[in-house]
Amino acid sequence: MKRSNLPNIILFVVCAALSLLVLTPVAMIAVNSLKNSRESALFGLNLPKDFVWKNYAFVLSKPAVVRGFLNTILIAVAAVLVTNVSAAMAAYIIQRRPGRISRAIYYTFLLGLVIPVSIIPTIRLMMNLHLHNTYQGIILYFIAVNLPFTIFLFAGFMSSVPKEMDEAAMMEGCGKLRMFFQIILPLLSTVFVTSTIVVAIAVWDDFLGPFYLISDYKKWTIVLNIYSFVSQYETNWGVVFAFLMLVMAPILALYFALQRHIISGVTAGSVKG
Repeated sequence: MKRSNLPNIILFVVCAALSLLVLTPVAMIAVNSLKNSRESALFGLNLPKDFVWKNYAFVLSKPAVVRGFLNTILIAVAAVLVTNVSAAMAAYIIQRRPGRISRAIYYTFLLGLVIPVSIIPTIRLMMNLHLHNTYQGIILYFIAVNLPFTIFLFAGFMSSVPKEMDEAAMMEGCGKLRMFFQIILPLLSTVFVTSTIVVAIAVWDDFLGPFYLISDYKKWTIVLNIYSFVSQYETNWGVVFAFLMLVMAPILALYFALQRHIISGVTAGSVKG
């Protein structure tokens, strides 16, 4: 064994151990979701004696579960679209009009990365604006929470887009909005995909925001449904694990399908800026 390969081998072993640490709970949930109530209560990693597929059918037969999925998809899609477009437009102005005001606005947004959300003033503001317990309110909440990071990504990548493209488009008679949506925005596809994944995961997994801002159970997200579902069916962990697998499956599929864009997008947003 060459001495020069030793650091790479150590790094590989460490990464493999960390991956195993993360994948073990997922494997436990997947295996136990196919067991009966007695076997699943042991929380073992062994395969079930009989595969109980009806756990999944039972979960999907609950109207609250289906409604929770639809609510989460609606909120996530709206938050992702508005957050990405707003961040791209803000980054465009910040990069194309450099100056003290632009820098001040940019650093003000970046403060959102380190300052935690104050939930009590947020609830009070939502009530005063009649947005508490509404889809619009929770969507605006997720947009505000995720804007700082997405602006950071887009602003870093926007600096690599040549200004000459703007000038050429203007000379051809292209308006500012048309130039942004037809010329600039398509060039941001890498960061756009990265931001979509990050924001979608943040919305899908968030518990505190919906818990405090949505009191109507018909508007609950899927994470709040987990909270209610576990307390109701904690005696049958096979059903609970089946529910958890159904909740994790869409976001895991999205992540694995687009994971290669995450590193490239984050790198573009942090290095090129």
